Amino acid sequence: MKVIILGAGLVGGPIAMDLAADSNFKVHLADISEIRLEAIESKFPIQKIEQDLSDIVSLKQLVKNYDYVINAVPGFMGYQTVKAIIEAGINLIDIAFMPEDAFELDQLAKDKGVSAIVDCGVAPGMSNLLMGYAHNLLDETVTGTIYVGGLPKKRVLPWEYKAVFSPVDVIEEYTRPARLVENFKEIIKPALTESEFIDFPSVGTLEAFNTDGLRSLIYTIKARHLKEKTLRFPGYIDKIKVLKESGFFDEEEVIINGNKIKPIDFTSQVLFPKWKLEDGDADFTVMQITADGIKAGKKMLYQYDLYDEYDDESGIHSMARTTGYTASSVLRLIQRGYKPADGVIFPELLGSDHTFVKNLLKELETKGIEYKETISNDTD
Repeated sequence: MKVIILGAGLVGGPIAMDLAADSNFKVHLADISEIRLEAIESKFPIQKIEQDLSDIVSLKQLVKNYDYVINAVPGFMGYQTVKAIIEAGINLIDIAFMPEDAFELDQLAKDKGVSAIVDCGVAPGMSNLLMGYAHNLLDETVTGTIYVGGLPKKRVLPWEYKAVFSPVDVIEEYTRPARLVENFKEIIKPALTESEFIDFPSVGTLEAFNTDGLRSLIYTIKARHLKEKTLRFPGYIDKIKVLKESGFFDEEEVIINGNKIKPIDFTSQVLFPKWKLEDGDADFTVMQITADGIKAGKKMLYQYDLYDEYDDESGIHSMARTTGYTASSVLRLIQRGYKPADGVIFPELLGSDHTFVKNLLKELETKGIEYKETISNDTD
């Protein structure tokens, strides 16, 4: 299978290397940055393409020569990139996590005979898929909850935080209102609200707060209550609130020494060096997904726990592994014969195929990424 990965960042690069190690794939990797492309290890048979992926006309010409595209560009480019790939008539897997509603492209994808699996990372991604899987096992889902965070193993003040994603995408979590479901109705609450402390066996105490992470689950899963919360080390949320309430995330331009600048652009530039995961920075990913409800007249609870760490041997960060290997593992199952439907497909819809879910979990286990399942009922 001939595949191209768009974006050679801290997630796109590991996806390319993972697939290039598999003789079933001929891998190309495109990015505007020669530096990012050259950082990819030369031992992997990857054809590197230096190109401006925001140029839609040239992008359509580029992707039309491939069997599949994995889109790993920053979120602000996600929608236009996915649309261009669909218009070119090429199947794709997307991990850009665009702020727009990807379902708006569903009819276009069906008209073009294209399968577009979106939000195919860890969260959104595996969180959606396993929530959809548990929902499908239950006769009635009462509550679905997702807790997820990616954090550095070495805690360094003041932020005690590092990220594989661009600072703009991270800040988006703190500024976009959080959509939740309460009593079957979609409600909106400010991001960073309803903080709580939760203990995780492999980590200790973390702080959880509302973010807009449910995305498509709001519309695809019928449950009385649904929420997703982001995890950080205790105290982090108060620092972010100071920045937010002081205007550092504002979009409206201010004038400084005669120059117009958006505060959020300034903040991003200042924080990026402090938040960026560098080579060798060990990190971990922790996630817990729970769905409780009724099955055959009994109360049931399905829980999935993930704890993953930086891989010393490969030098690949945990958040890159758990995000990127989800996309590459899905593509492997497709290469082996799984055929997704045409249209825009959210991961929770894949969760209704129990065989697919089990095969995907097995594939991730080969990468050392294990989701521990716990099932309990009212007799336990």
